[in-house]
Amino acid sequence: MAPKCNAICDEAVIRKLVIARRPDLAERFERFLLESYIEDNDTVKWCPSVPHCGNAIRVKGDIYCEVECACGCQFCFNCSLQAHSPCSCMMWELWIKKCRDESETVNWITVNTKPCPKCHKPVEKNGGCNLVACICGQAFCWLCGGATGRDHTWSSISGHSCGRFTDDQTKKTEQARRDLYRYMHYHNRYKAHTDSLKQEAKLKNDIQGKISISENKESKIKDYSWVINGLNRLFRSRRVLSYSYPFAFYMFGDEIFKDEMTPEERELKQNLFEDQQQQLEFNVERLSGFLEKDFQNFTDDEVMDTMKHVINLSNVVDRLCKQMYQCIENDLLYPLRTPHNIAPYKSKGLDRASELDISWDSAEQSSQSTKRIQDEHRSQHASTNLGKRAPELHGSSSENRVRPHKRERQDANGGGALFDLNVPAEVADKI
Repeated sequence: MAPKCNAICDEAVIRKLVIARRPDLAERFERFLLESYIEDNDTVKWCPSVPHCGNAIRVKGDIYCEVECACGCQFCFNCSLQAHSPCSCMMWELWIKKCRDESETVNWITVNTKPCPKCHKPVEKNGGCNLVACICGQAFCWLCGGATGRDHTWSSISGHSCGRFTDDQTKKTEQARRDLYRYMHYHNRYKAHTDSLKQEAKLKNDIQGKISISENKESKIKDYSWVINGLNRLFRSRRVLSYSYPFAFYMFGDEIFKDEMTPEERELKQNLFEDQQQQLEFNVERLSGFLEKDFQNFTDDEVMDTMKHVINLSNVVDRLCKQMYQCIENDLLYPLRTPHNIAPYKSKGLDRASELDISWDSAEQSSQSTKRIQDEHRSQHASTNLGKRAPELHGSSSENRVRPHKRERQDANGGGALFDLNVPAEVADKI
């Protein structure tokens, strides 16, 4: 530009000049601009799938929600971990860490072994005699842990005191034992329902086969949509039930809310929650039992009876899930001083994003599109009229299809859409 020239050289002009000489550099600039928009915007996040699918999703307002990417990955939008409601993000992070590390192994060693007084390695007692020997050769008393000779008996106690009460050590051991048993109680039930969910997921193909057989035989009943609806309801309620155990472990334990509730309040709220959890568990198991029946071999009357039970139980478990979430949000989490938010329960399941394809054939309207992206990037929190759902993406059949790195943009109707990060911005604005 000439000295004292008042012409505005905005990014659209720069882009045009760069494209003329270095189109590869202009492409990289566009991509980095859009990627930085995603990284800096709290309401836009990359899908955490591994390997990464390239999708990014934006939601409006409440970030405490669970979404399903177009690639099928279900995740919590707030923490980007797997969908874990009704656990809060903090609860789930603590839970997976607890399950992953060796903290409970250490607890088991504390409860079931004693350290050798010589080499300090843990020794497990495998007999009734209180005189035990370590592999290093040191003999010691199991009752007090003191080193002794192999002639140590009840009538000859030399150099240590088996009968003296040590309150601190006893308290630590008993507390470790209680903590271990409590963790095992919740973990075993969490794992049992998680395993059941995996097994029930395999039912889908079997049920499709049963439906095909039933539809092809001579029968007055031709509509078996109630089976698929019941199976989907079973998946959602089983997942809620599974994650309710880590929630209860922390909600009624001492790790997070020790000073938030009195013992009486904790007991009252725990009883309230466990009553609802028990009802949900009972009806989920009943629903699972009816869906596993070989209804393709039933008479019409038996099929009708099974259908009534499946439809009724599907409605029951849905209602119980809603009641459990209301209890958690209103009676358990709301009175706490420490804010804990969970993703809401949705009868239809997680909000799902679908695929959007973009075709592009020109580089017109570059100035307007660049300004629009810049405005969004600089005022990233100003977009408030996008739908709460994970944005819907629409399909395409472009010849110039590129890798699906996408960003969400507001469309003309205020809805959401995902845009490919490899597509020039001026083309994205045409959509």
